[in-house]
Amino acid sequence: MNFNPSENQAMIAQMVRDFAEKEVRPYLMEWDEAQHFPIDTFKKMGELGLMGVLVPEAYGGAGLGYEEYVTAIVELSKVCGSVGLSMAAHNSLCTGHIMMFGNEEQKQKHLPKLATAEWIGAWGLTEANTGSDAMRMRCTAVQDGDYWVINGTKNWITHGISGDVAVVLVRTGELLDSDGITAFVVERGTPGFRGGKKENKLGMRSSETAELIFENCRVHQSQILGQVGQGFRQSMKILDGGRISIAALSLGIAKGAYEASIKYAKEREQFGQPIANFQAISFKLADMATEIEAAELLTLKAADLKNKGLPVTTTSAMAKYYASEVCVKVATDAIQIFGGYGYTKDFPVEKFYRDSKLCTIGEGTSEIQKLVISRNELKD
Repeated sequence: MNFNPSENQAMIAQMVRDFAEKEVRPYLMEWDEAQHFPIDTFKKMGELGLMGVLVPEAYGGAGLGYEEYVTAIVELSKVCGSVGLSMAAHNSLCTGHIMMFGNEEQKQKHLPKLATAEWIGAWGLTEANTGSDAMRMRCTAVQDGDYWVINGTKNWITHGISGDVAVVLVRTGELLDSDGITAFVVERGTPGFRGGKKENKLGMRSSETAELIFENCRVHQSQILGQVGQGFRQSMKILDGGRISIAALSLGIAKGAYEASIKYAKEREQFGQPIANFQAISFKLADMATEIEAAELLTLKAADLKNKGLPVTTTSAMAKYYASEVCVKVATDAIQIFGGYGYTKDFPVEKFYRDSKLCTIGEGTSEIQKLVISRNELKD
């Protein structure tokens, strides 16, 4: 594993930094206050290849690897976690599921539109009563000849209203049967399929989170991804990659909060000198820097394993768990360094603080990550 950024990574980092400064930073608090999902911004990101980073060039994507993907998410999230989150969910969940498990016809139909952001993607696993306990899902699909009829609701879905296409995991077998869940790809406009309630959230407010509602929604068997009953196992593999995305998101938010803290500590004076001179502050910054570095190395290790096609479940869970907890800690310390100013919306760390908490919850809570890690470590 080479710890030096590649030429591609350096170019992507600069491109994303320039884009974020011009297209995101001037509007991020306006979007946050209004809970506005800036679709036009994501269309521009599609033009830069950021909405199909991992998609092969044959399907209109950038054809890059996980190191470049992590780099892009980090740079976006240093400015706005919401934009980083939506980019990550679009790439790793909806697009990633079709790319990994779709047949050639499904890939040809969906990937070019997703990779360019002509379409925004959504991915539906979670329900109101089945968050971590996914095998108790109540959203079902019943076969009717060449069609399946889907009924139920998915909750906490990124792009649940604005998404043009969704990959949805539904129960086609018995409750608690790991072979009883199937993945379907459903386009917006299909009768019986609509977005529902939009969540009013603490943070990540300009990343749309809403319900997916299915009422006697008929989908053709050609819309099944893989085989009937494979959906749960597919989703676990998708989450392996998704957790690298959230680790990168966490890393970006932490870096943004840290960089803002360094700048403020050098400029803010108390008792006749910059507060960076005080050990209480400088030691906080030392802890932040060290923990960010450790989170980055773990995230890059997971990305490297994923790129090589090696087992990544444990490492991606470790990266997601550690980076997300570091993200919350760094954002909390950043508020403390800023003092009263950090508690206001005039300074950036207030938003980093609010956005950070989602990272310990989305795509598997910290507790679920520890469950995954411990089970794998305890295997004979």
